[in-house]
Amino acid sequence: MTRPEPAVTLPPIPAKRYFTIGEVSELCGVKPHVLRYWEQEFTQLKPVKRRGNRRYYQHHEVLLIRRIRSLLYEQGFTISGARNRLGDTRDVPHDQDAAVRFSSGEIQALRTELSGVSAVLDEALNSIGMKPNAADPVPADQAR
Repeated sequence: MTRPEPAVTLPPIPAKRYFTIGEVSELCGVKPHVLRYWEQEFTQLKPVKRRGNRRYYQHHEVLLIRRIRSLLYEQGFTISGARNRLGDTRDVPHDQDAAVRFSSGEIQALRTELSGVSAVLDEALNSIGMKPNAADPVPADQAR
């Protein structure tokens, strides 16, 4: 029996809709041929196939691949054991690995964009005579 590998820190998953097999390979630390094999072994893993049978994985599939990788490589499960464990929903982790991670630069860009949207909305509310940032949006001339 082989020994389980120690846990590996994987890169954060970008906020994208689809990922190529090469991107998933890098994000999950698994070679593309292994991903193709896992598609045959794990029925939950069904990437979208487009143009010339190119595979496109969605975010939830990247998370599933990371989970499969953890079961096989870090926890020492066999393929059938991992398949059984994935069918058992009681063991689904609820941690940060299931969330999309953003860099501090991405977070700052989102905050800046949200601030700009908020300013535009405030200006629009002012132009129609409503108070911006009011908990109860009531036109200014009807305010109590």
